[in-house]
Amino acid sequence: MDMNIFIIEDDAAIFRSLKERLEQWSFRVSGPDRFDDVMSALIAAQPQLVIIDIQLPMYDGFHWCREIRTISTVPILFLSSRDHPLDMVMAMNMGADDYIQKPFHMDVLMARIQAILRRTYAYGDEAADLLEWNGAILEMNRGLIRKDGHEVMLTKNEFFILAVLVKAKDTIISRHDLIRKLWDDERFVNDNTLTANMTRLRQKLAAIHLEDAIVTKKGLGYMAATL
Repeated sequence: MDMNIFIIEDDAAIFRSLKERLEQWSFRVSGPDRFDDVMSALIAAQPQLVIIDIQLPMYDGFHWCREIRTISTVPILFLSSRDHPLDMVMAMNMGADDYIQKPFHMDVLMARIQAILRRTYAYGDEAADLLEWNGAILEMNRGLIRKDGHEVMLTKNEFFILAVLVKAKDTIISRHDLIRKLWDDERFVNDNTLTANMTRLRQKLAAIHLEDAIVTKKGLGYMAATL
């Protein structure tokens, strides 16, 4: 699959460094020419991954994350010098898939990018089918859940978490195992990321009255319960 990465970064030196390294891995790289009209460039690029800085001209990265999430579930990775936990949680609550602090090691960034792309675009090959859960249908190839005529779109991470839990329904999956399945290597993950994704997943499941079907077992993990 020809992968295009769209980078929203106003530091020209960082943009060039990222572009050069990513192109060495055969990725196509593009970015906006204007920071007051990011969406036009992004829509034209049709990327498979978006990398966003928080501090940008005109509007910050949170603004663009919200705008992207109104039209797309493309994976979003934040890259920022801001290290306050609230920034990370806010990014995840807005639909980001990962958050890396500057300065960063390029090899670590590449590992995170490859992990996001793997879990986003590879897992569907394993199970391009349907899962039934409490009268709802998970469409593995579309990344959505539907029930009684209502469709709920989920981000790639949210859907992956739900699919893991539903496949093992009525069985507890530990936080550690979920993190390992999502990010391959838990050393690269802030634990707040999983919490934020679970909170957002439950909020979306409320639209089809299944928020209570994701059960937290304190000290053990999570379970997709049969109601």
